Amino acid sequence: MTGGRGEDDERSVFAAEMIAMRNQRGWTQEELAARMLVSTSTIANIESGYRAPTEAQAIKADEVFGTPGTFQRHERRMRGIPFSAGFRPFHPYEAEARVLRWFEHSLVPGLFQVEGYARAILEIHPEATEQDVKDRVDARMSRQAILFREDPPSPRVWAVLDEHVLYREIGGPAVMLAQVEHLAELARMPRITIQVIPATQPHPGLLGAFVIAQTDQPTAIVYLETASEGQTAEDPDMAESMTLMFDALRTEALTGSASLKLIEEAIQRWKERTDT
Repeated sequence: MTGGRGEDDERSVFAAEMIAMRNQRGWTQEELAARMLVSTSTIANIESGYRAPTEAQAIKADEVFGTPGTFQRHERRMRGIPFSAGFRPFHPYEAEARVLRWFEHSLVPGLFQVEGYARAILEIHPEATEQDVKDRVDARMSRQAILFREDPPSPRVWAVLDEHVLYREIGGPAVMLAQVEHLAELARMPRITIQVIPATQPHPGLLGAFVIAQTDQPTAIVYLETASEGQTAEDPDMAESMTLMFDALRTEALTGSASLKLIEEAIQRWKERTDT
């Protein structure tokens, strides 16, 4: 597994700085909370690293402690890392990939999401502030540039989706209409293949979504979706296992042309919903 310095590390730095300055002044958490005009539990959550501070809280901390933008710099660095800790190590491999194999059973893949769909997904994350959502949406949209690049050539993308992805309402009918229309456009691109597994077909992918990135390195890199942060694996055995899983899922899916027809049917259904 790979890791790396990320938001959790920046939270720890912010927390350590706050604790040190509070102790230096002999303040309790209750006293600091009163000065910062927040609850004691907010201070406790920030100092434990459980919760990231908001921009306004960082500004207030600098004001209360008389520091020259120290807390604001830490908070900006946190916002500058818009990916989850689990996905962050995978991002460079995605950007460099020659081939991406993507399976999703519940949501449209991040690389295929329209902005409204991405925002609706990211807004439901616990503790996400308005700024968090904006930063994460911007980051997700910027990742999609690899699908349209010319030098180096865009990756060859094979995506297998469960049919339920086309009908799970995210963001409302208008957003879903824009999303499935975008999927159809992508499916017509020469280097992208989207295949759909019919909703009536049971398959082993129901256990979880994953992505396999094949770069110039001999071993493919795998990203596994989880209920928390996700997980990046640089293990040859894992890469082989998930590649076999992907091949098995493709055998359960419709052909590219039949899948496109299914997506076009979903477009019509969402159009009917938006016209009512």
